[in-house]
Parts: sequence; structure tokens; C-alpha cells
Amino acid sequence: MVQIPNPPAPAPPPAPTRSVPTSADVARLAGVSRATVSYVLNNARAVRISEPTRRRVREAARELGYVPHAAARSLRAGHSRMVLMPAPAFPVGPLYRRFIDELQAALSLLDYTVVQYGTIGVHDDEAARAWAELRPVAVLVPGSGLGPRGVEVLKRSGARAVVTLGPETVEGAHALLMDHDVVGYSAGAHLFDTGRRRIGVVVPGERGLDTFSAPRLAGVRAAVRGTDATVTELPLAYDEEAAASLAARWRGLGLDSVFTYNDEYAMLLMRALQDEGIRIPEETAVVGADDLMLGRLLRPRLSTVHLELPSGQELADLVDRAVQEPSASPETHKVLGAKVIRRDST
Repeated sequence: MVQIPNPPAPAPPPAPTRSVPTSADVARLAGVSRATVSYVLNNARAVRISEPTRRRVREAARELGYVPHAAARSLRAGHSRMVLMPAPAFPVGPLYRRFIDELQAALSLLDYTVVQYGTIGVHDDEAARAWAELRPVAVLVPGSGLGPRGVEVLKRSGARAVVTLGPETVEGAHALLMDHDVVGYSAGAHLFDTGRRRIGVVVPGERGLDTFSAPRLAGVRAAVRGTDATVTELPLAYDEEAAASLAARWRGLGLDSVFTYNDEYAMLLMRALQDEGIRIPEETAVVGADDLMLGRLLRPRLSTVHLELPSGQELADLVDRAVQEPSASPETHKVLGAKVIRRDST
């Protein structure tokens, strides 16, 4: 007997697709107009809306899972609300990360979306063209490298504000000048004032840090210029083997003090020096920079240069001001201050 196979079971019907909620749906649920929904969710400042109404609109949007369409909002406003922050090409420490976190929070409260952009493979004005493709309303550029042509590319693509954070101004851009000479000068003056005359200065081997290390070294030299003190440059990679190698020949260098570029290099070198039996501060005084919590946990406690950076709110206000008034002349602000905190290592 020939068996006839059972016919295959019919395919299940496709799952019903849920329609994307719209501002009209939010308006109906909240009992307000679509214009009110737009004002509330876009944080419009020029329209007065009661707090209960704002709360009702936000709750309705949450319940429906409604999210404003960024592209549509950009078309209505004539510009996006995206602030682009290219990732720095240099290693960042806890101090810089804390500053960036504070800045992102402040910009979010002003209804900007902060996007970080990787910079691997692109540099200078080529990088500016890559950033311009995303059509940001503002770009915050850490370090150096962006030139006037790059600023022009960004502005032609719709960026209302370009802000650089570095040692020099760039034509057409707002500038937050971070002159790291003052960091080295503060450390050098402190060591000289405490009686040290043979000062070593650590110059990190990590790529990209020369933007900061070169002016810090120059600052130490400026602090003791015209005196009987000497300054010795000490190249150092950030690893234990390199630190141990430097510590092994330390006494031969004849140094009585060292400015270690920052607190992390101070921790690395202090441990290596102590392993060689070099007493701190009796034989060698040590000063770091950044005033990290870990420096206070070392023994001896680490003397350091406390960096005074602008608050994230101040920079966010500058960005917002520049976006609102794109034709205004670029602003320049010196924003990096330095103060030595003396502890047990000097």
C-alpha cells in the first residue's frame, strides 16, 4: 500500500506589526495639542507650559514608547541638536574623563545629543570632512590638529559652533586655551622653593602625550631659568620594566627631585625608586599632577599639581551660546589653572 504523506502544516500567519507611535497619539492620550507635545518634548524655552501639562505629556510619551524623530526635528529647526566630540588621539586619564562626563550631562540638560566619534585612520582636515558627514550642530575638538580649512568645512556642512580645547587658537573657531606650561612651571617653582636644584622631568613615551608633556617640560625650565638649578629630561614608557631601568641608574644621574608629568607616572616611578632603596623625599622629592585620589593613598603621600579646569556647565553654555548666535565673533578663554598641593613626597 502506498502511503500518501500528510500535507505540510500551513505556515503561521505573520505576527501583526505594531505601528510606530506618533506625536498625534501622544497628544490624544495626554489630552493636548500636537504643538504642545512638540514644545514639551523639544524643551522649547519660548513657550510657557505648566508643569502638570509637561508631566502628562512625558508620561504619555513613556507609556506609548514614543521617541521624537531626530531627522524630522532637525528639518523643522534647520539644524540638528547633535554635538560631536571626536575621541582624543591621546590616552585620557581620570581627570579628563570626569570633565567630559560633566560636560555631556550639562549638554543633555540643554537638549543636545552628545556623540563621540572615533578618530582612528583620519587626521586633521581629513577628519573634519568625516565629522561633517554627520551634520552636527557643534563640534568640540580636543588637542591640536584642526586647521582653518577644517573649520570652514564643518561650518559649510551646517555646524554652527566649532570649539577647540588645546594650546592654541584656530581661525574661525571658539577656543578654550589649555596652556600646560603653567603645570610644569608650578611644579618647577615648588621644587626650587623647597631647595631642590637638580630636577628631573619625566617625558612620557605614550603616543600623543607630547602635546602636553612638551609644554610641561618647558614650564619647568622657565621656572628655574636664570638660577643655579638644572633640568634633566627623562623619557619613560609607562611600564614597570622601563621604570625599573630608570630607577637602577638614578643615583648616577645625580638628581635630587623629579616632576613626573602626572600622578600615574609618579606612582610608577615612586615604586621603582623605592625598590632601589631610594628614600622619598630625603634623596629624591617627587611631584605629580592631576591630584588623583590614589596619590593620597601612596606612602609617602604624593605632592601634586592640582589642575583647575572649566566646569562642564561653562563649556556647555559656550556651545549653546555659539549655536544660538552663529555669526558672533569666536570667543577665546584661558581655562587651565594650576596650584601645587604639598604632601609628604616633597
